[in-house]
Amino acid sequence: MTADAAVPFTATVRESVAGPVVEVAGELDYESAPRLRGVLRRVLAVRPTPTVLVIDLGAVTFCDSAGLNALLQTRLDAERQETAVHLARPTDIVTRVLEITGAAQLFPVDPDIPAGPHTGAG
Repeated sequence: MTADAAVPFTATVRESVAGPVVEVAGELDYESAPRLRGVLRRVLAVRPTPTVLVIDLGAVTFCDSAGLNALLQTRLDAERQETAVHLARPTDIVTRVLEITGAAQLFPVDPDIPAGPHTGAG
């Protein structure tokens, strides 16, 4: 067990100028994928529907097929309501899973996450 494996799974939502950002940390696997899907479903259920949903994967320490499936299913759900799903800051392990499976071509990848809510004028 590595120090990274000890990171508890979390999926938190915050608002940004671009729309909702779901920040994911820890292992994205068979146990945690349903929790992530629940968070992502709630974000997509908000009305008015966001035009962009950003999933920040910068703190993901592991990703298996269940984690990948959660991302792919969210993309399909979002497409039905004309919401684009962007992945932000994927770790090397997530990037590798996306590349091996060909899923990298399905998601726009942002090297950074959007800034927080715009509070100033101009």
